Amino acid sequence: MPYPSEVTVGTVRTLVFPALRLLVWSVIAVALVVLAFRGGSGMEAGAGPGAPVLDLSSPTVPVERGTVANTVTVTGTVVADDPVTVKATAAGTVRRILADKGKTVTSGQALLEIRVEEQVQPTTGTDAEGNPTVTPRPPKVRTVTVPAPSGGTVSSMDHLVDQVVAVGDKIGEIAPGSLSVTASLTQAEQFRLLAPPSTAEVTVQGGPAPFTCTGLTLGAPAAPSGGDPAPGGGPMGVPGAGGGGTTARCTVPGGTTVFAGMAATVAVNAGTAEDVLVVPITAVQGSVQQGNVWVVGEDGAQEQRSIALGLSDGDRIEVREGLSEGEQVLQFVPVPDDTVDEDMMMGGPYG
Repeated sequence: MPYPSEVTVGTVRTLVFPALRLLVWSVIAVALVVLAFRGGSGMEAGAGPGAPVLDLSSPTVPVERGTVANTVTVTGTVVADDPVTVKATAAGTVRRILADKGKTVTSGQALLEIRVEEQVQPTTGTDAEGNPTVTPRPPKVRTVTVPAPSGGTVSSMDHLVDQVVAVGDKIGEIAPGSLSVTASLTQAEQFRLLAPPSTAEVTVQGGPAPFTCTGLTLGAPAAPSGGDPAPGGGPMGVPGAGGGGTTARCTVPGGTTVFAGMAATVAVNAGTAEDVLVVPITAVQGSVQQGNVWVVGEDGAQEQRSIALGLSDGDRIEVREGLSEGEQVLQFVPVPDDTVDEDMMMGGPYG
């Protein structure tokens, strides 16, 4: 016969615990239903007086005066200048090579001689019986000297003595021994350098003091071996990004101790505008010559206005026409309303 304590424990396990579990699950279910209905009715907690308000309106900024320094800084590489091709300047046979591979030459120095034969018209006359005669004449021989198109070291000499050449044939190459710095520009950086200077400031980490690189040019990236266009090549990379890339190149001055393959920082100063009207570039639709801003009036009304643009430093841009100091403009260019129509939410334009 079970003791009373055993009966009590069994009763708790079989009746009380299951009842408590049902009560707990019921409370949780009711709480979830209440939360669901409150969320759908817009009666969230904290929506009463004194609750924080989230301002989703676009902020405005004033048109003010400032200084814009249009300096584009990019990372580049020190490279050896490409060899200069030596071409035959006459048709004939190679008579003598004056500068073999490895010889240092100066611009205009004779590299090789070409023997040129020019046919001479035969002599005509009559013999003793009065018959016409034609007497061949030996060709006129002259020597043409091919000069070095630039100074440097002869890196190749492809032709041999007595080899026939035609005008324009490649007969060798001269390595100039000079260095340049090249750097890729993005499309946005290229737009900032529409009127680039002729020099750039170059810094090589661990090398000499910053030096001025001369002869700055912008152009499309060089084609790889085989003549195919460089991948992503476009009008001087992004690209550059996606085919909009461009390469900046300038000449390292002689006597500067740097070596091909070294990384370099290239700073191109394309001008400075002082005490001009400026706005953040985020406020302008467009970045070159012409742009649009949204002017906010005292009553809060927005007006799209066309303005003339000047220099940019990547953060602010010069306003040359279209705005006055103190006017308020939207800090960010408005985006089109992307609100989804109710009928689209219900399954499409036809429901």
